[in-house]
Amino acid sequence: MHNNQAIPFNKENFKQIFSKEFALVLAISVPSAIVAEFFNIPLAWFLGPMLITSLASLKGFKTKMPKLILSSTLILLGLYIGNYIDKSLFSQIHQWLWTSLIMLFYIVLSVFIVSKYLQKFSKYDRKTSIFSAAPGALGPLMILAEDEKSDLSQVATSHLIRLIIIITIFPVIVNSFYDVDNVKVIDEEVVNQNIYHLIILIISSIILIIFFDKLKIPAALLAGTLFASGFLQISELATYKLNSNVIDYCLLILGSSVGCRFADKTFGEIANNALHSFVATFLLVILGLIAAIFAGLFIDKNFFTLLLSYCPGGIYEVAVIAIFFDLDPEFVSFHHIIRLLMILFVVPLILRFIEKKT
Repeated sequence: MHNNQAIPFNKENFKQIFSKEFALVLAISVPSAIVAEFFNIPLAWFLGPMLITSLASLKGFKTKMPKLILSSTLILLGLYIGNYIDKSLFSQIHQWLWTSLIMLFYIVLSVFIVSKYLQKFSKYDRKTSIFSAAPGALGPLMILAEDEKSDLSQVATSHLIRLIIIITIFPVIVNSFYDVDNVKVIDEEVVNQNIYHLIILIISSIILIIFFDKLKIPAALLAGTLFASGFLQISELATYKLNSNVIDYCLLILGSSVGCRFADKTFGEIANNALHSFVATFLLVILGLIAAIFAGLFIDKNFFTLLLSYCPGGIYEVAVIAIFFDLDPEFVSFHHIIRLLMILFVVPLILRFIEKKT
């Protein structure tokens, strides 16, 4: 995000909250979440809204997710993940160096292998295939792709289809193979909490978000909130446990926001990219699976936590999955933030290397 848009507090964005487009999103998202929950679909409050808003957007209905609503949701998500951060976390951080190094190899191999596939079979040009092959970081990649005069529509569509596939299938896989009978966001009794601590956490988060956004740090909303929340809660300067019901709200808004990204797409575009995007996603998941297996040799973590850490999905969407299934959200979020930074470093280097060879 640029031009201070991490928290876009202005008249235009405020008006979007009361727009017909957002009213439509809420009108179709809430019932779809309830129906999905009735049929016991994993991550019901995410998948229901995501699928219904995707269909509505592709059918030509005008949908919009106000940036202020999305930003506030991501701040809440960061504060909730911050609840998982404690002093014992630092005893593991030295091991994260190895898992981060594996992430670097995973990104390089992913870009190399998947871009070659897209060039040969989908007939993407070289630069477009590289941007489309990167495992995540759609927002920053779109800025880079525009600078490199790549096909923005193809890059965006490839990433969006991949996101839909990952977010739809991964919860089902975890639900099928991981013992989640008792894994739900637990309703803790949060009494006698200091509301001023919550205010301190929110203000500190906003300050860091603006600072991170100025520095062009990817995922500034989540990174800034996690840093502020983690530091304040570990130091016990300010602690506040958010009610777990806030996650349903986060799921609904994030799911709907994914669907709203298809507002400028058509079924034809999706159909033309679907097959190759599915194959590209399959290749990325296989590479992520291999990376997770290697990471398991260096750190004692649940395999699904490692798999989610190397999952080629959106950082915020993956974070809510980690929370829902109690798969070390702070570990998963850290690795996805590292992945974003590495992609922004690796992809331009690959492009420069290719240009020198041609």
